[in-house]
Amino acid sequence: MKIKLIQSDITTLRVDAIVNAANSSLLGGSGVDGAIHRKGGPAILEACQEIRATQGKCNVGEAVITTAGDLPAQYVIHTVGPVWNQGGKEKEELLKNCYKNSMHLAIENKVKTIAFPCISTGIYKFPKELAATIAIETIKNYKNQTIIEEVIFVCFTHEDYAIYDRIVNNEN
Repeated sequence: MKIKLIQSDITTLRVDAIVNAANSSLLGGSGVDGAIHRKGGPAILEACQEIRATQGKCNVGEAVITTAGDLPAQYVIHTVGPVWNQGGKEKEELLKNCYKNSMHLAIENKVKTIAFPCISTGIYKFPKELAATIAIETIKNYKNQTIIEEVIFVCFTHEDYAIYDRIVNNEN
């Protein structure tokens, strides 16, 4: 499994699955969540509404999978990151679960390429360095699985890209 880092808009990527930093309602929001819902069209919202009708909201750390609608990806994996507030180990575990549960859904659905945004670092205020470290370490734990061929960390801003780049290059 190859790990790649790019600075881009996740909604433009031709990959099997993109991950959405969703809120627990699954009904769209701001940031990457809003962009995915806007650009993906009504099919994503309809799929999310069906999930809500069956299971209710999506809890923090959990993930669900839907169509990608009008996006160039095949699937959107929606995961709900933790709000930092005062932080702590519990928040770190919940963020780690976002990546684990997204990877499990990707493997179950035979996804070969998956792209992750920076989860919880926007309005949820998770410290960016810590979030990037958790993301990279958690994904590296999947290096021996045989389904996913490429994981792409998609940073929207140069600041996020620089943080991920430093962490990736310090660990290699």
